[in-house]
Amino acid sequence: MGEKKYDNRELSWLKFNERVLEESEDERSPLCERLSFVSIFQTNLDEFFMVRVGSLHDEMLLDDEKDNKTNMKASEQLEAIREKVKELYSRKDVSYQNLMNKLQEHDVHLIDFAKLDQKEGNYLQQYFEREILPLLSPITVSKKQPFPFIKNNEICAVAVLETKANKQRLGIVPCNNGMFKRLIPIPGNKGYYMLAEELILHFLPSVFQGYSITSKSLIRVTRNADIDADKVFDEELSYRDHMAEVIKMRKKLTPVRMEYTRDLDKKVLSKMKKFLNIDKDMIFKLHSPLDLSFVFEIQDFLRHKPELFFDKRVPQKSPSLDETKALLPQVLEKDKMLHYPYESIRPFLNLLHEAANDPEVVSIKMTLYRLAKHSKVVEYLVEAAENGKQVDVLVELKARFDEENNIEWSRQLEQAGCHVIYGLDGLKVHSKLCLITKKTKEGIKYITQIGTGNYNEKTARLYTDISIMTGNQLIGKEADTIFKKLSLGEVMEETEALMVAPKCLQDKIIDRISREIDIAKNGGQAYLGIKINSLTDKKIIDKLIEASKAGVKIDMVIRGINCLRSQIPGVTDNIRVISIVGRFLEHSRIYIFGQGEREEMFISSADFMTRNTLRRVEVAMPVFDKDIKGRIREIFNTLLSDNVKARVQKEDGSYVYIAHENPLIDAQDKLYDLAYEAVGSEV
Repeated sequence: MGEKKYDNRELSWLKFNERVLEESEDERSPLCERLSFVSIFQTNLDEFFMVRVGSLHDEMLLDDEKDNKTNMKASEQLEAIREKVKELYSRKDVSYQNLMNKLQEHDVHLIDFAKLDQKEGNYLQQYFEREILPLLSPITVSKKQPFPFIKNNEICAVAVLETKANKQRLGIVPCNNGMFKRLIPIPGNKGYYMLAEELILHFLPSVFQGYSITSKSLIRVTRNADIDADKVFDEELSYRDHMAEVIKMRKKLTPVRMEYTRDLDKKVLSKMKKFLNIDKDMIFKLHSPLDLSFVFEIQDFLRHKPELFFDKRVPQKSPSLDETKALLPQVLEKDKMLHYPYESIRPFLNLLHEAANDPEVVSIKMTLYRLAKHSKVVEYLVEAAENGKQVDVLVELKARFDEENNIEWSRQLEQAGCHVIYGLDGLKVHSKLCLITKKTKEGIKYITQIGTGNYNEKTARLYTDISIMTGNQLIGKEADTIFKKLSLGEVMEETEALMVAPKCLQDKIIDRISREIDIAKNGGQAYLGIKINSLTDKKIIDKLIEASKAGVKIDMVIRGINCLRSQIPGVTDNIRVISIVGRFLEHSRIYIFGQGEREEMFISSADFMTRNTLRRVEVAMPVFDKDIKGRIREIFNTLLSDNVKARVQKEDGSYVYIAHENPLIDAQDKLYDLAYEAVGSEV
């Protein structure tokens, strides 16, 4: 079988984004929601080029390193990516156009000048000259004027200019400087709009007066954003100031992709390739706008039509907590679980607020990775510090694309008197861990919260995550040790209850898989149930293959990257992999080892990726409470039963919708129904 049992990481990610694109094509979903998915597809692809393609580009230039699973060189991966991306672009263009055509039935039209009458054209010309032209910064490229720096993912109008002496120059105009509206309404025609970049492109003769324009297009350049912050660390700066410098560096890195929308002369494309120092195979022509973020503004125009959106769903109260009473005693008495977005994050926020004001609470310790813009978490940590509590916060400044946000939060926390730690050398702290310490008459008591997702009120309404709050003192003591280690720049060397990466997670997972293998070989019923976002860790993959060969039944719910091919006869035919891409982003991580009396269950912040298992601080928490175990098992089984939004992986690595059976089950809808039923609310 050789390499056929593995999938390449990057190509597997593109398969995931293809599933996102499929959601834009799914006629069972409301129109405006499908429009969201086509925009999400594009945003995902932008980040993929900035991070993964950027990294492969660097590897190719250095030593053309091979992938450790498929043995593909970096150059071969880039070629395969190019071919797949071309295919996906064509499909995205078709999906986008179909959706925009359907929008016309709801009186929303995105138009060009060919469809305007003279009166409308005159209005737009006056609008352009009054509102846009004074704010533009056009440049002509010549021997005296070098090619300008084009910002990452900035839309620019490009024109081939011809002088009266028949000499050619290149004209460039940045189109999205944030100083004018992008979606421009056409007066007298309610629901008719034009994009600002299209307006600028049309009126380029007014911008470059004295020139003839022989061809023109819109372009967008994507730059490599993959910087190893630790490798470029400047010891002259504080770590926070250093990360601010890293953000500036990222904006200036090498271009890895160019997109354009109109035909451009081959000579011009060749010049652009030379100016940008970009591979010709990474230049793509599109037949849809270069940035689809404007679709969310269009959605706002249609909010009065609820049939164009998913049915409204509101996070429910947790039936296990009485929010009219003090929460800390309830958690000390019995473990509590919250399941987002089906249940509200509010009880955890209230718990934090209560701790900030409880006279017995002496300290709050917390890891922060991504936060909401208006964060109640930070507000309550600040309140706790102002009330004299010891507040220790590890703020991960290397949370990709959230660095600026986290830098600002770290400043606010420090100013309030919190002790702020900035992570470890070479390791991101990705764990979701909060420890509240009470000093009571009976002695020290710990309340620990461990989750699968960030302390972010916004994403708690969009991502599926599990949060468990416990008064288990063993877990509390280990959490306290984790924080002590982090404050000293160290990691956990051994643990009893928790799994803690980088040294005490991968090996514990391998050991538990080995246990199931032994049980299967001795004729027992062996089982593994795994829900994660991504699977790339080769050591774990190979152990799962070994388990499958031994007869261990394995169910896996993997939303994104999956480098293991299931259903290969005699190799991985005991492994079933499904991916659910739907209304909510599947983000929770669940590990189940064994069944019945032997069952061990964990929730975790860690995917089965080498970066998580060996290069990050991650925490997996055992689930001891029988009621919570039952709930998580119900969640996992509900996901496995999905036959609406789930795709199953085939032997060749492709994903197909599960054949429709009756009754149809959309797992996310069903889990919301269960949340409503649990508190006696009407759906």
